[in-house]
Amino acid sequence: MRILVMGLPGSGKTTLAKVLAEKLNAVYFNADEIRKQYNDWDFSAEGRLRQAERMNNLAWIAEDYEKWSVADFVCPTEDTRRKFDAEFTVFMNTISAGRFEDTNKVFVPPACPDFEITEFGDVDKQTDDIIARINSGPEFTSNRPTGLMIGRFQPFHDGHKKLFETILEKEGQVLIAVRDTHGLDEKNPFSFSKVARGIHAALREYQNKYQIIQIPNITGVYYGRDVGYKVEQIHLGAEIESISATDIRKKMAEQSDTTS
Repeated sequence: MRILVMGLPGSGKTTLAKVLAEKLNAVYFNADEIRKQYNDWDFSAEGRLRQAERMNNLAWIAEDYEKWSVADFVCPTEDTRRKFDAEFTVFMNTISAGRFEDTNKVFVPPACPDFEITEFGDVDKQTDDIIARINSGPEFTSNRPTGLMIGRFQPFHDGHKKLFETILEKEGQVLIAVRDTHGLDEKNPFSFSKVARGIHAALREYQNKYQIIQIPNITGVYYGRDVGYKVEQIHLGAEIESISATDIRKKMAEQSDTTS
């Protein structure tokens, strides 16, 4: 997951981002340090976009090593935020103006951040609250009617997404349970963290409507008398059901061989 901690200079981004990265065991990227490494201090519109793309590329490298990333930088415009393409955005809305007038002039607050901090406070609690939001989403509530979707998701593909959307329409929220099958054979090459990242990427527009958990390698679901829930097979049509995870893994391997 690519997490962006953004806000004006002096808003507390760095203090919070370092603690958040440590708690998540994520790779931490500080924009000033990255600019220093590349000796690029261009703060024009083009320079800011170049920096956002650079930070995005670094975050993707972290994902290649199955690591989450926390990026700490101003990211002042909608264009730079689109370029970075965060999966979760924390807006440090603690000050109305920073120390750099050129940044103040171009800074556009995000319309719908995933988490907003409006005053300086207990960073330990703030980061715990952020992690809770990442894990559950603000609209997912455990006592609401919930559809259960169980699978290996090696990888999560368009057929799975269509099934998710169908369950979501029926129930309102979905618990996605990932079976622990990693490494059993060639059909299960992806770790839980990699599967979860793929699910988050595919379901970005639904991020508050689902939760992901890892479960044992469930091979049977049983119940006795009527227990208040149903077990239902959902038919999605031949075109969707013909999507093959095996074929997708082969294509992923071919692409990897081509780029390596």
